[in-house]
Amino acid sequence: MVSVSPEAPQSLNAAAPAPLRILLDGIDRLGRLDGWIGGGCLLMLTLLMLCEVATRFLSNFLSFFPPSISIAWEYSSYLMAASFTFGAAMTLRVGGHIRVVLLLKNAPAPVQRALEILSAAAGFAFMAFLTSAMAKFAFGAYVRGQVSTSSDTPLWFPEAVVTFGMLLLTLQFLARAIQAVLGLPLEDHRMKASPVE
Repeated sequence: MVSVSPEAPQSLNAAAPAPLRILLDGIDRLGRLDGWIGGGCLLMLTLLMLCEVATRFLSNFLSFFPPSISIAWEYSSYLMAASFTFGAAMTLRVGGHIRVVLLLKNAPAPVQRALEILSAAAGFAFMAFLTSAMAKFAFGAYVRGQVSTSSDTPLWFPEAVVTFGMLLLTLQFLARAIQAVLGLPLEDHRMKASPVE
């Protein structure tokens, strides 16, 4: 079992100029929201799969039970995509993404900072492009009125949810680039889940 560490009263962005501090703290709050939404999607996915298994099991003994939940596999794919995208921003903020740090560990501090700025800026540019493309994709599905074949769910809705998760990761990369330029801490370990004894 895990619990999220309580937030310390002092902002890690306190040394930033006031307008940037407000922006960075706002992105941090969105990152926390991102993590909670991702966790909620994962919980809903688990419950949906448990209901599917229970329904299939009960249908073997009770004739009035359907053999499956017709939307289970479709909606589980939506929830899986949402949990991946919604967990990404908070994971970046706590330093949980896989990174190759061999070069960083052996470089002098100014070079380390420059590499962090470059990688955060590249991550921001890539995610901004990906978010923009996904937003156009979702908008196209909305305009064309596309629906899924199995449940008639409007496809723009799950696509928009995934786009929002990508937007939050884009903002977190922007915050990381700003923090690297200003020499602020890049990771907030207070947001990490800690084991409960």
